[in-house]
Amino acid sequence: MNISIILASYDSGHFHGGCGQGPDALISGGLAEALTLAGHDVDVYDIGKVSEDEQEREIATGFAVCNAVSGEVRIALDKKRFPIVLAGNCLTGAGAVAGAGADAIIWADQHGDLNTPETSTTGFLDGMALATVLGLCWRPMANQIPGFKPVDPSRCVLVNARDLDSAEQELLEKLPIIRTECPDWKRAAQRLKADGARQVHMHVDLDVHDPEKLQANRYTTPGGPAPDQVRTAMCGLAGPLSIAGLTISAYDPAFDPKGDVPPLVGELVVDLLSTLEGK
Repeated sequence: MNISIILASYDSGHFHGGCGQGPDALISGGLAEALTLAGHDVDVYDIGKVSEDEQEREIATGFAVCNAVSGEVRIALDKKRFPIVLAGNCLTGAGAVAGAGADAIIWADQHGDLNTPETSTTGFLDGMALATVLGLCWRPMANQIPGFKPVDPSRCVLVNARDLDSAEQELLEKLPIIRTECPDWKRAAQRLKADGARQVHMHVDLDVHDPEKLQANRYTTPGGPAPDQVRTAMCGLAGPLSIAGLTISAYDPAFDPKGDVPPLVGELVVDLLSTLEGK
């Protein structure tokens, strides 16, 4: 398979800070080599610094990253290459969804990312990432992302979200979002397929893992799946569906002193692409 890896090295508006160091760390940790050894043709593109805002304001810069990623995802697909976005922030997923023209989303994350400016108690933009993808907030900014169309909540699968604010819990009771745990992926895949999802984007925030098994960043909530369970679930979800792209987000190498994360991401991506090729 022809693969384009797109690096978006920002965290909360800061270039190469925090989780913004994750994309380079995954590449230096051997991700491209692992894909090449598995028989894939791989190119790597870094969107670089997309904002000249010296204050690195989170909102403006976050959406500038989305705009750049959307364009690169579209270029990759036009070249018949499968886009893999390595991102510091989850909001970047909105750009990947837009570039792929995705009409459904699989969102694996320990958090709901479903706050809005009206419900957030922290103002953390990434806590509104999935809400943005679903068109629940930041609409004027999101509508400026090339190709952006909000995903209907009924075509959203939220995987292993276990750290939820009260406002997010209330929203999940009202919206037809499909919630699932890693071992129970089959029902979620069947619902998306039955609903006619044509282009599904897969988003994996690495903090979805059980921090006792794999810690990818500062955010830790007890429980969650082990790496092999995440890998099995993502491959299982991909089997019956048309996957338009993949985003891997929120790896901060400062919290991975032994370098455990990159090889496990390599295994996840290699197995996922093998699933897609086998269909």
